[in-house]
Amino acid sequence: MTGSAFLLLALTAVVAVADWMAASTNRRGAEYVLKPLTMVGLIAVALTLDPSSDFARWLVVVALVFSLAGDTFLMLPGDLFVQGLGAFLIAHVVYVAALVALGVSPGGLLVGLAIVALAGVFVGRRVVAGAARADRALAVPVTAYMVVISFMVMTAFATGLFFAIAGALLFFASDAVLGWSRFVKDLPKGHAIVMVTYHLGQAGLVLALI
Repeated sequence: MTGSAFLLLALTAVVAVADWMAASTNRRGAEYVLKPLTMVGLIAVALTLDPSSDFARWLVVVALVFSLAGDTFLMLPGDLFVQGLGAFLIAHVVYVAALVALGVSPGGLLVGLAIVALAGVFVGRRVVAGAARADRALAVPVTAYMVVISFMVMTAFATGLFFAIAGALLFFASDAVLGWSRFVKDLPKGHAIVMVTYHLGQAGLVLALI
C-alpha cells in the first residue's frame, strides 16, 4: 500500500467512526455528510493504493461509485428503496467481476455456497417473506438482490483472499441486518450495526486489491 493510500485510509476511518457515532445517536443531519464522505474516502483509497490488478482496481472503483449512489438513494426523502437496491445490485455485479479478475478457485466457491445457503434458509427466507407482506412488488427485487450479493460472497471465498472474504461477509451481514430490521423485526441499534458492518465490508473489498 502506498503512503498516500494509507493516510487516506486512516482519514476515512476517522470519518467512518464519526458516522457510526451519528448512526448510534440518530443524528441524521450528520449522517447525510459523513456517510457519503466515507465512501468518497474509500474511492480515493482505491485510486491511490498499489493494486495487484489495475483492471480489478477500476472495477472496484465503479462498484464503490454505484454503492455511493445507493447510499444517496436510501438517504433522500421519500421511498427510494428500490432505486437504492438497484444501485447496490449493480455494485455487487461489478464486485463479482473485480473478484474474478483477482483470481478464483472452484473449491472456495463451494465453501461460499454452503455459507450463503445457510444464511438463505435462516435469514433470507424470512426477509423475502416480510418484504412480500409489506409490498408484494418488493418480493422479486429483494430476491434478486439476495441472489446477487450471495454470488458476490461466493466469489469472494473463491479468491481465497482474507480481505475479500472478510469484506464480503461483513457486507452480507450488513444487508442481512438491514433486511431483518426493515421487513421482519426492528433490531436495537440495528442502524448502527448496519453502518459499521457496511463500511468495514466495503473497506475489506478495497483492501483485497493489495
